[in-house]
Amino acid sequence: MKPTEYIKNNIDRFPNGYVFTYSDFNEGVKNKEALAKALNRLAASGRIVKLAKGRYYKPVQSPFGELPPDQNQVVKDLLKRSGKVIGYLTGLSIYNSPGLTTQIGNIIQIGRNEVRSSFKRGRYTISFVKQKNRITKKNIPLLQLLDGLHFIKKIPDSSIQISCEILQNLIANLSEKEQKTTVRLAMKYQPSTRALLGAMLCDLGRDDITKKLKKSLNPLTSYTIPGVSEALSSAPEWSIK
Repeated sequence: MKPTEYIKNNIDRFPNGYVFTYSDFNEGVKNKEALAKALNRLAASGRIVKLAKGRYYKPVQSPFGELPPDQNQVVKDLLKRSGKVIGYLTGLSIYNSPGLTTQIGNIIQIGRNEVRSSFKRGRYTISFVKQKNRITKKNIPLLQLLDGLHFIKKIPDSSIQISCEILQNLIANLSEKEQKTTVRLAMKYQPSTRALLGAMLCDLGRDDITKKLKKSLNPLTSYTIPGVSEALSSAPEWSIK
């Protein structure tokens, strides 16, 4: 089979929105320069879309026009390495999912143990958030929740009070084991995040699992998070004003 036919046949097998690179053609095309030229020609013809240098995807068409690939696809090489989870989508990338905001922008934020400088990939700006906890597939939803508490003042198109109520509802729906794990993970977050989590758990009647959080906080320090006292009756107990 000719290299061009091999490339086209492979692309036909990729699902729409799948982001692929030169490595997806390793077995059938040895000449990387010829591969790059062939993919660029297909991009110019509209059969595929060039996301960034060496990265392409099959476009998904909708009644409203062409849809961009899923953000997980755009940055999948930054989320896993050799099959191991090394990062997760967070911040602006996920706030619209639980209803925290309606804004969907071109910024993709990734939580990782090892961070790097922000960079551009096609229409997206990729930025990183330092995560001090070990990242596992199982604890990612809890880390995303804690990141929401940590950045509650920066959630766009939403008030702190509304964001607080939504995040507390997510915590209420966790199992007892998950709530305890969230408390453990929170110990590596900033004091204001630990205080906010403690206030939410107390309002949910889970004072029994907040002792570690309370002990970790300086009793002389207060935290200014406007709107939280309207949402949480336990806010003053946690020095949140």
